[in-house]
Amino acid sequence: MAVEVHHRIEKDFLGEKEIPLDKYYGIHTVRALENFPITGYNIHQSLIVSLAAVKKAAALANMDAGHLDTVLGQAIVKAAGEIMQGKLHDQFAVDPIQGGAGTSLNMNTNEVICNRALEIMGKMKGDYESLHPINHVNKSQSTNDVVPTAIHIAVIYMLDMLLDTIEDLYQAFQDKAKEFDSILKMGRTHLQDAVPIRLGQEFEAYAAVIFRDIQRIQRTQQHLLNVNIGGTAIGTAINTDHVYLEQVLAHLREITDLPLERADHLVDATQNTDSYTEVSAALKICMVNMCKIANDIRFMASGPTTGLSEIKVPARQPGSSIMPGKVNPVMAELINQVAYQVMGNDTVISNASSAGQFELNVMVPVLSFNLIQSIHIMNHSFRVFTDYCVEGIQANMKHLQEFIDKSVGIITAVSPYIGYEKASMIAKEAVKTGKSVQELCLEHHVLSKEEIDSYLDPYRMTNPDIDLNEQKIKH
Repeated sequence: MAVEVHHRIEKDFLGEKEIPLDKYYGIHTVRALENFPITGYNIHQSLIVSLAAVKKAAALANMDAGHLDTVLGQAIVKAAGEIMQGKLHDQFAVDPIQGGAGTSLNMNTNEVICNRALEIMGKMKGDYESLHPINHVNKSQSTNDVVPTAIHIAVIYMLDMLLDTIEDLYQAFQDKAKEFDSILKMGRTHLQDAVPIRLGQEFEAYAAVIFRDIQRIQRTQQHLLNVNIGGTAIGTAINTDHVYLEQVLAHLREITDLPLERADHLVDATQNTDSYTEVSAALKICMVNMCKIANDIRFMASGPTTGLSEIKVPARQPGSSIMPGKVNPVMAELINQVAYQVMGNDTVISNASSAGQFELNVMVPVLSFNLIQSIHIMNHSFRVFTDYCVEGIQANMKHLQEFIDKSVGIITAVSPYIGYEKASMIAKEAVKTGKSVQELCLEHHVLSKEEIDSYLDPYRMTNPDIDLNEQKIKH
C-alpha cells in the first residue's frame, strides 16, 4: 500500500525542514514562522504587490543583461504578474515584525514566485535544481534594495488612496461650511464664552487645516519616488552591471506607472530612512489636527439636554448596555483613537529610523509595519467619518440662538461703540442679574433698538471688514 506524502523536504545550510505540499513558500519562510510569531498580522497587500513588481522588473532586467535564461525569466515574470493581480497572497505568511531587516519577507517572496514559476514550467514545487529562489528569482538583488524599494512603491500607492479619501472629507467640511454660513453661535476660548462666530466659519476652518494636511502629505511623495533598487547590499551595487542598473529602473517605471528615479546616492539611500520619517510626520500632524476637530464635534454634540447640544451627529448605534436611549458620537471618538495610534506609530518610526548603524537600518520591518498601518487606518477611518458623521451633521438652531441671547460675550461687538468701561459694567450686570446684553443696553440707554440690531448683526459681528471707524455713539 502506497504511503500518501503530504510534505516535501527542503534544505539550507542550517539543516532541513518539512514543507506542506500545498504551500508555495519554502524553508526560509518556515524558519521565519518559527522565529517570529509576533503580531498575528499579515503582510499588507500593497506591499506584496510592490514586492512582486520589483521581482518582475528585476527578472526582465536580468534577461536584458543576459544574466537570466529566457525560459526561467519569463516564468518568473508570469508568476510575479499573477501575484500583482492578487493571487497567492495567502502564501505570504511571515510576520510583518521580524529580525533581519526584511530578509524573511524577501525570501518569502522569492520562494512563492519561484515555486509558482516552477509550476508554470511544468515542474514540481521545490525543484530548485531547475529554478532557484535565490540564484534566479533574487538575482542581482539584495533584501536591502528590494524591500525598501517595494516599501516606497507601496506607500506611494497607499498615500494616493488616502489623499482621495482626505479630499472627500475636505469637501464634506466645505459643504457644511456653506450650509451653516448664516448660523450664529458663541465662539469659545479656554472653554469659556468668547465672541460670536458663525458655525460655517468653524467648519470652514476645519476644511482649511485639512487642505494644508493634503498639501503636506502630497509633498512627502516626491522623496518616495527616489528608490535604491540596484544598490544591492549596501548601496555599492555589488553583483550588478550597468545594463541591469539601467533596465531594472526602466522596467519598474513601466510596471508601476510611477516616475521613479534612482536615488542620487545609493549608499545614503540604503543607510537612511528619513523619507519614511517624513511621511509619518505629515500623517501625525494630520491626525493632531483631526483629533482637535473630533474633540470640537464631540463637545458641540454633547447633551442632548445637559450639554452644549449645538449640533446633532447621526446616530450610528445604541450607546449603552445599561442606559436606555443613549447615543454616543462614536465616529468622532474613532478619529480620536486613530489619532492616538498614528501618534504612537510615529514615535516608533522615529525611534526605528534613528536606530540604523553604518550601512543599513535593520529596523525597517517595524518601521514599515507602523507606517503602512498608519496610512491604512487613516484611510478607513476618514471614509467612515465622512460618510457616517460629517455629511449628516445638523445644526441645533434653537439652542444656538439661546446661547447667543444669554451670552455676555456679545458685549465685545458693541464695545468699540460705547467704550470699554460701559461695556464692562453691562457685562458684569448681565452675569449678576441674568439679563441679556440687549436688555441692559436699552435699560441704560447706551444703545437704541436700531443700533443693537445693527451692531449685533451676525455678519457684522463675524466679518473682519466691518468699519470700526464709524462715528462712536455718545451718551
